[in-house]
Amino acid sequence: MTRLELATSRPPDVCATNCATSRSLTFVGAKVGHFFVTCKFLRNFVLKFTKIEPMSHLLISPCRQPKGRIVLPASKSISNRALLINALAGNRELPNNLSDSDDTQVMLRALQKMPQTINIGAAGTAMRFMTAYLSVTAGEHVITGTERMRHRPIAILVDALRQLGAGIAYEGEEGFPPLRIVGNSKLEGGELTVPGDVSSQYISALLMIAPTLQKGLRLTLTGNIASRPYLEMTLCMMREFGAKADWKEENTIEVLPCPYGQHSYHIESDWSAASYWYEIVALSADKDAQIDLVGLHRESIQGDSRVRQMFNELGIETQYFTEPDGTEITRLTKGGSITSRFSYDFTHQPDLAQTFVVTCAMLSIPFRLTGLQSLRIKETDRITALRTELRKLGYDIKEEGDSILFWDGERCQAEGEPAIDTYQDHRMAMAFAPCILKLNSLRINNPEVVSKSYPRFWEDFSVVCSTSSL
Repeated sequence: MTRLELATSRPPDVCATNCATSRSLTFVGAKVGHFFVTCKFLRNFVLKFTKIEPMSHLLISPCRQPKGRIVLPASKSISNRALLINALAGNRELPNNLSDSDDTQVMLRALQKMPQTINIGAAGTAMRFMTAYLSVTAGEHVITGTERMRHRPIAILVDALRQLGAGIAYEGEEGFPPLRIVGNSKLEGGELTVPGDVSSQYISALLMIAPTLQKGLRLTLTGNIASRPYLEMTLCMMREFGAKADWKEENTIEVLPCPYGQHSYHIESDWSAASYWYEIVALSADKDAQIDLVGLHRESIQGDSRVRQMFNELGIETQYFTEPDGTEITRLTKGGSITSRFSYDFTHQPDLAQTFVVTCAMLSIPFRLTGLQSLRIKETDRITALRTELRKLGYDIKEEGDSILFWDGERCQAEGEPAIDTYQDHRMAMAFAPCILKLNSLRINNPEVVSKSYPRFWEDFSVVCSTSSL
């Protein structure tokens, strides 16, 4: 293993830049090849490699004055939907501004190469979307993933596709990947009923292949509909590519057998990624903290754009303006009152939950967060992971049932040198990184997990958060 250190000296044998500002981050054993390539993005740093024990972590020293301008990554959720719809439409031109995240890149490679065995790694979205795509595409394939992926349930989607006539068999444990899929480009379609309170990705996968079905699809969702904004995103994008798809009743969606058409599509920046910059401003003691985010749409199809109203309760103001060249800027500053207790139902914004659990705890704001049922089947059991890691920082978070986290201010003994485990979960790493604004030091284990959705996160973090030397 090796250490990649951002130092403030300039040894002659390393890649170097002008070290005008003292900043320091240390990467230990974390994908050295990847981080060496990103050397060119790290202004005011020198990169240095040394041998060290086989443990991957990132050390962060205190962040003083968070200010800067961040070009956010493209939305992973939109990118993956655009790729699938684009492929179903037979378009040769790729959508513009595709996300450079692991999840999107693994899906792009799968669609371009279509090997007999497709390994999507830890990309849950790709697993679900590609399972549906392979079902309506001629050929036989096996789709698999990481050990964690092979324990993430997929039976609801497989059962639904089988009802539509798809040929899918489990290669291992019933109800979980890997899957063997024999595609059929002439599936009949028709009527289908599935639970609405499961991952919206199952439902989006079914919707996106529906225009290719001989009879289209009339999809009825039972129970409470989770993550409804993601379904709205899917339907909106389908219509942009020429599909005829809409709600017919409160819980029923109809998609006509009308093929997708050729369409040039541009992907907007990621509001989910924006949440971590809101968190940084919220946790900063600097009343003049300011971060400008590039590329967000004020009128966004992303449900997580709700983050701006949610952080308003935590004293963060959002302003919008357009530069002379047309670049859209979203400015985050401190302002307004801060709630004495934060309550929110995350049924429709589950990916924001980690950000708000950590932010509220670090601001000593009691909270009660509901609608967290889907967090159990994400990259990790996020409810357990949050409780475990916040205890390291001295916060005793409670859970109720499978869908509620709450905190009334209870504290416990904090660790002297906390090391945050990330559980192969990108959002754990990014949600906990801003805690350095309230701590003397912090270690993030396996920091490279951010590449799943935001590969440049640590580079951007180092630019905005001026840090002192370790």
